[in-house]
Amino acid sequence: MTPMTGRNARPLVVLGLVSAAAFVGLMHRGAAQDDKARFAARDAWQRPEEVMDNLDIKSGSVVADVGCGSGYFTFHLAQRVGPAGKVYAEDLNPELLRKIQARIVEEHLTQVETIQGKPDNPYLPAEKLDSILVMNSYHEMKDFNQMLSGMYRALKPGGKLGIIDHEAELGEPRSEYRERHRIPEELVRQDLARNGFRFVRCETGFLSTDTHKKFYFLIFDKAKAAAQPQ
Repeated sequence: MTPMTGRNARPLVVLGLVSAAAFVGLMHRGAAQDDKARFAARDAWQRPEEVMDNLDIKSGSVVADVGCGSGYFTFHLAQRVGPAGKVYAEDLNPELLRKIQARIVEEHLTQVETIQGKPDNPYLPAEKLDSILVMNSYHEMKDFNQMLSGMYRALKPGGKLGIIDHEAELGEPRSEYRERHRIPEELVRQDLARNGFRFVRCETGFLSTDTHKKFYFLIFDKAKAAAQPQ
């Protein structure tokens, strides 16, 4: 059989591209369904409603999920802030962000925007955010001072930053904490104080039901500007 060439071949090429795009879309939708099932199992011990309450997140809030991973908290935040709010889902991994984007499209979540950050910059808009959550990601940050500086700039005065991470003992090199996916609470508090954040409180932590790891939940804020003298 003579192969098609020229204009006769175009329909086959277009059909192939459409089929490939549809296949990729189906893969992402399947992955999104798997994530939903896994996320539901996490609700009992991660208590997302309680976390959002402690960060004063409400309908219309502008928030960020920094180091969002597969988007567990991203979609809880989207539900809480509603169409009038905004959720910035930031991560370094483009594949994870593509999975989140597929669910955004599937569920018509106009309030969620993905951001591919860099190790030293979350690329969040300046002084627009009411709250930022960093869930089990702070220990991964090599350029933590630059990341904290970016988050500080992004928060409105009085805005809150919540950090949830795996407990660890002091005394190890920073690289060891990254390798073991944990970081001491004391070290986090020192980092945040050095970068201008005010420690507010430590809320009740979490115990993972599958790994039995213990997590702490620290809350900081960006101090409001001092009143100008009369």
